[in-house]
Amino acid sequence: MPNRPEALIDAFVTAWNKADADALAELFVEDADFVNVVGMWWTSRSQIRYNHAYGFRHMFSETTLSPLKVSARYLNDDVAVLHLLSSLTGQVKPSGERAGDRTAVLTFTVARQSDNHWLVVSAQNTDRVPGAQTFISNGSELTPGNYERRSVREEPMK
Repeated sequence: MPNRPEALIDAFVTAWNKADADALAELFVEDADFVNVVGMWWTSRSQIRYNHAYGFRHMFSETTLSPLKVSARYLNDDVAVLHLLSSLTGQVKPSGERAGDRTAVLTFTVARQSDNHWLVVSAQNTDRVPGAQTFISNGSELTPGNYERRSVREEPMK
């Protein structure tokens, strides 16, 4: 079990790259929340394990998750918020073909447990859409949208 919050990121990446849903789920408290990239909201470690196992069998079996940037913000001695900017390669489309690479930001709220180890209480995975400011709904699908003609940029990374 991780003995510092940042070690949870390393353990998550390792579990992902081994397609090990059991190891990934063990990083979460029993009643953890996880919101995936399309807004599915899982509310227990068992749902997190089940849905990641499904993903590893059907779409992510050959993926590599690579950390690009990690940050930790301690809210107090026992709670921290972690951000992981990552790239994902090797996803398989429903057709069996390789999908393109993706970049995402994963946000983890983590808490120190009574045994002094850290576990994830809540997580959210958000895909980045280059140049988009938001999604626009036409009623049946979402399309990335931009309200400015110029490219939207973030503040430079520190």
